[in-house]
Amino acid sequence: MTNLRIGINLWSQQTTWPEFLAAAQRVDRLGYDSLWTWDHIHAIFGDPQQPIFEGYTTLAAWAMATTNVKLGLMVGANTFRNPGLVAKSVTTLDHISDGRAVLGIGGAWFDYEHEHHGIAFGKSVGERLDWLDESVAAMRTLLDRGTVTSPPGGHYAFDALHQEPDPVQDHVPIMIGGNGRTKTLRTIARHADSWNGFGTPDELGELNRVLDGYLAEEGRSLDSVERTVNLWLVIRDDPAEARREWEREMALNTTPPDEEEIAQQRPILGNPEQVAARVREYVAAGFETALVELPAPYDAETIERLIGEVKPLVDAG
Repeated sequence: MTNLRIGINLWSQQTTWPEFLAAAQRVDRLGYDSLWTWDHIHAIFGDPQQPIFEGYTTLAAWAMATTNVKLGLMVGANTFRNPGLVAKSVTTLDHISDGRAVLGIGGAWFDYEHEHHGIAFGKSVGERLDWLDESVAAMRTLLDRGTVTSPPGGHYAFDALHQEPDPVQDHVPIMIGGNGRTKTLRTIARHADSWNGFGTPDELGELNRVLDGYLAEEGRSLDSVERTVNLWLVIRDDPAEARREWEREMALNTTPPDEEEIAQQRPILGNPEQVAARVREYVAAGFETALVELPAPYDAETIERLIGEVKPLVDAG
């Protein structure tokens, strides 16, 4: 038997606040494990100048309007904010939500928003991931009630930094997103409680084994990091109707359907049995938490049927 955990990641672009809030409350009401949104300040699908909402203010508002779901960014852009400010924001979110905050973080990748906002992007992916490793180490210490002073030569310059109040949770979980086998997975093994990856079951299964090796080197147990998979899906009794719904959502987000992604079966489009069969492949690869992205206008049928029909099928094996 499996106990599939499911979170929903609501796209923050091309929506209105009432629609965004109503979808979040539906996710909470139906009993999902977690609720996420992006950390982007320009739209990342289609035209970058589409409407989009900021991440941390969204989470704070959701915290006041929900009861049970864990709340986090999928995932925060490390380049956007000083890590001390991020730790303070997450602690504040933890108090607003009565202990439901997750610190989601990644190296950042969308050059457009950095260029137009004048945010330092670094010379390379490798440099940004070095910043991420340093940042997460500091945030882990701060959230664990410690004090941080940066070593010489680093990107940051913390000076005996300590913060009050403490978080509500004894241990605020940190999720890191990304598939980089050399740096990202190493940082996850050092500091994270959860990893969010994407790709085929075979690709993720291979990366999972790489992470296992890093965890062993760090002296951490293999089950100390939750493995979560990023999925896109639409549920309809008729798979053709599921595809039409996906195309409708992509049109709203000014994004033509990607035929290559369709051919590679991402997103997963089908009836509950078909979707459950695909999700089971990820479970077999070691990923028992599915974090499902939903574009506006937030397909209510998929939200209802994913937890009501697909989860029981996956759990039954």
